[in-house]
Amino acid sequence: MDEENPAKPVFRTAIILAGGEGKRVGGRDKYFFSYRGETFIKRLIESLETVVDEIIIVAKNEEKCSHFEGIKNVHIVSDIIKGRGPIGGLQAGVPAAKGEVIFVSACDMPFLNPDVVDRLFDKINEHEAIIPAWDEDKIEPLHAIYRRDALVKYLKAHKSLSLRAMIRELHSKYISVEDFRDVDPYLRTFTNINKLEELEKLEEINTIH
Repeated sequence: MDEENPAKPVFRTAIILAGGEGKRVGGRDKYFFSYRGETFIKRLIESLETVVDEIIIVAKNEEKCSHFEGIKNVHIVSDIIKGRGPIGGLQAGVPAAKGEVIFVSACDMPFLNPDVVDRLFDKINEHEAIIPAWDEDKIEPLHAIYRRDALVKYLKAHKSLSLRAMIRELHSKYISVEDFRDVDPYLRTFTNINKLEELEKLEEINTIH
């Protein structure tokens, strides 16, 4: 690096997709589920604000946006076209993002580890997406880094609503989740709550990383 002309820091955005239907949890808003007295959304924001420059929450509609009005330093947008799942959330969130690189997260991940997120950002290099993977089939597209310009280009012309289809179209690199055990030994950062039974089991967890 040229000491007289150091590289300009890359602006980082986090997009939290909070527009799901919550069908598997009785239609409840998962971002207001709580663990040890803190809502999932509060825990997510507290983790992300240490490693990104801005946080955007994408809600289902204007009514849902109002749920987040009291949260400071967070930009809130609603789905532009309803019923498109995560792709629809990206269609709303990406245009609002200022960052060159974007961390995309689901709203139901109460143990998000900022050290893992920071490492994912560091690995983007020339790639358009950095995706954690457990194996060839199980990947984490909603705990991943994307280049904003690549997402903008894809979302303008996409036909599929599948995140996997999007990842296949991008210049993506997969990173084994095992690479993060030194900072998150139990890989709790990837924990997401899809069912009420899983929420109940959270209280049985004794150690948070």
